[in-house]
Amino acid sequence: MSLYANLLSREEKLSIVGLGYVGLPLAVAFAKKVDVIGFDINESKIELYKNGKDPTNEVGDDAVKETSIFFTANETDLKKAKFHIVAVPTPVNADRTPNLFPVESASRTVGKNLTKGSIIVFESTVYPGVTEEFCVPILEKESGLVCGKDFFVGYSPERINPGDKVHRLENIIKIVSGQDENTLDEIAKTYELVVEVGVHRAPTIKVAEAAKVIENSQRDINIAFMNELSIIFNKMGIDTKSVLEAAGTKWNFLKFYPGLVGGHCIGVDPYYLTYKAEMLGYHSQVILSGRRINDGMGKYVAENCIKNLIKADINAKTARIALLGFTFKENCPDTRNSKVYDIVTELHEYGVDPLIYDPVADKKEAKQIYGVDFVEYSELENMDAVIIAVAHEEFKKLNISDISALYGKKPFVLIDVKGILNRSEYEKAGFIYWRL
Repeated sequence: MSLYANLLSREEKLSIVGLGYVGLPLAVAFAKKVDVIGFDINESKIELYKNGKDPTNEVGDDAVKETSIFFTANETDLKKAKFHIVAVPTPVNADRTPNLFPVESASRTVGKNLTKGSIIVFESTVYPGVTEEFCVPILEKESGLVCGKDFFVGYSPERINPGDKVHRLENIIKIVSGQDENTLDEIAKTYELVVEVGVHRAPTIKVAEAAKVIENSQRDINIAFMNELSIIFNKMGIDTKSVLEAAGTKWNFLKFYPGLVGGHCIGVDPYYLTYKAEMLGYHSQVILSGRRINDGMGKYVAENCIKNLIKADINAKTARIALLGFTFKENCPDTRNSKVYDIVTELHEYGVDPLIYDPVADKKEAKQIYGVDFVEYSELENMDAVIIAVAHEEFKKLNISDISALYGKKPFVLIDVKGILNRSEYEKAGFIYWRL
């Protein structure tokens, strides 16, 4: 009898290792079909889940309360599962080389608790070769079992888009791969339980790994092009958004926009690909150029805020600056690898300590990672400049009266990074308005 059939009959269990923005929605979806063990090393997070709280905001408290997932921080509970999905983060180090420690640690944990006949699927973004050349040896060493005989592996890159309520797990085609045809079939049928639109069977694990890194590298390069255009058009005194709206009327124009590129995917994945390329003796030209542009945009925004304060004849060093939004993307509490922090650090270079307000962000996480404290909205008064850095829904609802109330005396310097406001309206009202 196949493992897939045993999962359906609930004779065997499925585990999700890593219950963050990727793992939790996956676990909740699978728990509607099979028995699921949800494992995470973060005990406080597990306690939140057990109490029906969703700190990721991806599935909501009600879904967590109602799910049948067995939440645990005890790794030995993984012995009860036969199908393991590893969904841990893959960040980069300070020198922008891949940090495979989370994947290594997860592989050790799964390996120590592995039983014969198991399938392990990795979802973490990696460069081609990591699953078979890095993870498998760890699994074999920790378990004492042999891959291809006692256990089998596959790779299925995550495609969760944090904060996106339209593109969800069930309606995004899932890439699946396995080390052999039988394993691929087991993995494909298992994922088809939760992915309504179906799966794409990649011919090899390395193909699936490569597909993931180029998806986000492509977006990164396109956004870098838009950011470079923004720099050029700003020098020309041309509004970039207006240019893109005009160009976008052509049927084959790709609609990308300038912005801060952070997070765990677009701002990280290209480095995994270029790292592997460097190992093979090839130095990336296009990919790393795009990364350099995108990594410099926080500094660029801060510089333009200071320039506009000087234009307004306001002493930049004593200016009160409000920063609205700190997360890496809109409507998502995650602050990890947020490029908004680059704005903060650059303003510090000018002797300015901005007041940061974010109604969505995980405040505890921001304090732990960056050492920053947020203020309450009521504390934003008598400002000289306001930087709307993240397009949260709450900020999109602000009108010209709401924003004017944040300032002291005119002129009002307004930096609208994502271009969520009507430029002409604010310029007519006397604002010194700037956007990418």
